Amino acid sequence: MTAAGSAPYWPDEALDVPALRAAGLRALPFQEFVLKVQSSCNLACDYCYVYRAGDESWRTQPRSMTARTADLACRRIADHVRAHGLRTVRVILHGGEPLLVGPAFIDRLVRGLRALLPEGTRSDVTIQTNGTLVDDAVLDLCHTHGIRLGISLDGDRAVHDAHRRTPGGAGSHDTVARVLGRLGDERHRPLWAGLLTTVDVTTDPAAVYRHLLSFRPPAIDLLLPLANWGRPPFGRTGDPEQVPYADWLRVVFDLWYHAPAQPVRMPFFEGIVDLLLGGTSGVESVGGGQARAVVIETDGTLTQSDLLKSAYPGAPWTGGDLRHDALDSLLDHPGFVARQLGPGSLCEECRACPVVRVCGGGLYVHRYRPGSGFHHPSVYSPDMKALITHISRTVSGDFSRFTRLSRPDRTGPADGRDGVRAADA
Repeated sequence: MTAAGSAPYWPDEALDVPALRAAGLRALPFQEFVLKVQSSCNLACDYCYVYRAGDESWRTQPRSMTARTADLACRRIADHVRAHGLRTVRVILHGGEPLLVGPAFIDRLVRGLRALLPEGTRSDVTIQTNGTLVDDAVLDLCHTHGIRLGISLDGDRAVHDAHRRTPGGAGSHDTVARVLGRLGDERHRPLWAGLLTTVDVTTDPAAVYRHLLSFRPPAIDLLLPLANWGRPPFGRTGDPEQVPYADWLRVVFDLWYHAPAQPVRMPFFEGIVDLLLGGTSGVESVGGGQARAVVIETDGTLTQSDLLKSAYPGAPWTGGDLRHDALDSLLDHPGFVARQLGPGSLCEECRACPVVRVCGGGLYVHRYRPGSGFHHPSVYSPDMKALITHISRTVSGDFSRFTRLSRPDRTGPADGRDGVRAADA
């Protein structure tokens, strides 16, 4: 994997897992299970990491997961849950486009999984979909099982349809918009997990945000385009002062943060703010949280995050297979261990960065450099630093004003009754 005389590829060749275990690093069980129930899709998005990133493993996958593979996946998940005493698990039905597999298959899978899980174990099931196939049958299925729907939408018709089109070239925005209108209804709103939006720095961030907001989503999850040092994102140059993604995100953050009341959850921004205030992040892209997810492909192979397909062909591969491997067999795989190391997974440049506690190195896949692996700063490092600095200054300014307002006026009466407090502000 590496050239002669070069540094060992990280983590596969460089991470000494037995030594880490001997030193006390505990193996963390999986809590999130991504089931690739369908390998094909009815859209041909130009930034898709499954079909457009160079990894063509999808060509050898069955188009749909079989009932037999689904049953085995449910048994393996239940065995893992039981072995580790997990009380809550998250199952994400993914693709391709997962709804192509049909409501009857999903109904059978969810019923089978919950029948096998230990009593008292909560299973949160989400379908991550492009939204074009959500109809009455899908909504009824989701109501029956408490399944939530994550929908992809990148902006208004012009923005969305520039990237998310059918194989024949037709746009998908209007179909998705009609579905979002239905999910906004009081009856269906509990089914809606939120919007997934990939950032396009050529667009007007304020217009994109306002369009997304017009559907009244419960959450907007902003994603930086999948990129790395071998395939830099559009607009990123060698000049660290040029931060187009930070510039785009700052506009959206300011609109969201300075609203009289935040109209929607934005996990990416919330994670940064929580970390700045000494808390933790609930998203993988900031804070260096420990990854606890495993992917089950349509043929039953077990892989790491399929986002790694954007790095190089075969990057997520583990050699594991449902037919002969328990999920526990993957816990010592260097790829999984690396993403559970927290600060221990970061290169020296990241560790020396003033915003490292908040950034956490950024999304793992963004750190990839061909020939040496993932032990590098994120390709978005300048943008992350600029954005975190902006949010820090904004939040610090508000915190300072709050502190001043809540502090009694020490020049006033001794009992402080004339001093302005936060409750009076």
